[in-house]
Amino acid sequence: MTEYARRPAELATFEEFHNLPIERKINYWTRDGRPFHVVNSRQFTRGILEDLIDLTNKIRRIAKAKTGVEFLHSLLPHKRAMLFFKQPSTRTFLSFVSACDFLGISWAEVRDSGVSSEAKGETEDDSVRVFSSFFDVMIMRHPDSSSAERVAYIFDRIGRPIPVINGGAGPDEHPTQALLDVYTLDRSFERQGGIEGKKICFVGDCKRGRTVRSLARLLALYEGVELFFCAPKSLQVLPDVTDYLHTKNVKFTLLSELEPHLGEMDAFYMTRIQDEWDAKDRGNVNTPVDIGPYIFRERFLPMIKFGAIIMHPLPKRNEIEPAVDNDRRAMYWRQVRNGMWARSALLAYIFQRDDEIKRYFNKNT
Repeated sequence: MTEYARRPAELATFEEFHNLPIERKINYWTRDGRPFHVVNSRQFTRGILEDLIDLTNKIRRIAKAKTGVEFLHSLLPHKRAMLFFKQPSTRTFLSFVSACDFLGISWAEVRDSGVSSEAKGETEDDSVRVFSSFFDVMIMRHPDSSSAERVAYIFDRIGRPIPVINGGAGPDEHPTQALLDVYTLDRSFERQGGIEGKKICFVGDCKRGRTVRSLARLLALYEGVELFFCAPKSLQVLPDVTDYLHTKNVKFTLLSELEPHLGEMDAFYMTRIQDEWDAKDRGNVNTPVDIGPYIFRERFLPMIKFGAIIMHPLPKRNEIEPAVDNDRRAMYWRQVRNGMWARSALLAYIFQRDDEIKRYFNKNT
């Protein structure tokens, strides 16, 4: 029996579960001291992050040799993944596909409800219960902020719970993007003392950028990190994030323009305007936004630190001038590759294959 089944009165409805404090919910998403469902960035402790960063590095090294690729492919050939993506996606979808392929996991996809039984009137809850009969993990992207939480709740109340991985939920959370972003920062600053003490500036749509929200919470785990949110007033970071940073004693500053602060920063996390949410109350922007002060321009390159980096979760539009792409400090293409490795490590970690990977690494590299 699952933990849900042992507490039926407390968790009789999803609404009751949804209203629990985040710390209580995280307990339900955890098995054997590690994430089972990956729903919210606040599930990652500093220790779990360090384990996943180390595992990602080992998988990268192992995959450099043909025998290493064969070993990785032998780890999980008995597992099957459903990629249930109800929002457009390129990088997240393909990096999870690549991660599954690396570990031998077979996969299937539903990316258009019009070709599933939802087109015949089947509820989404019934659809995902069907998926749990055929697959061993479900990776999902959805416009509803509580979608992954709801599916994890459904699965844990039925006889065959399977892990749920949130590949982006509404404008609120994208925990696996935050994981690969922390990994990118860790690798970029490995010769500069690590992430601790760095100044990191989020630029653009800090209100509705789920990658900003998730990464800011993970960075709160690092000592001495200082965060800056550079955005138009209508797109500035929301109080739930700043309140969280207050509770963690993380210093942060709200900025209205980028250029005067270029020389201070160790990392720039650029984002596009998330106008796909304009029609929704949660992210409504009532006045036109001038993005001019939030564009990273080629002329800025001599003004930033030699060791600074420029990140972007992609897709990007005109918030970074194309000439910046070729600068060695532009890390967004490396972020894409890091996503494949970090998500491989996460799947291996959820299915408890990390010890096998460590043993192979110690013996063969």
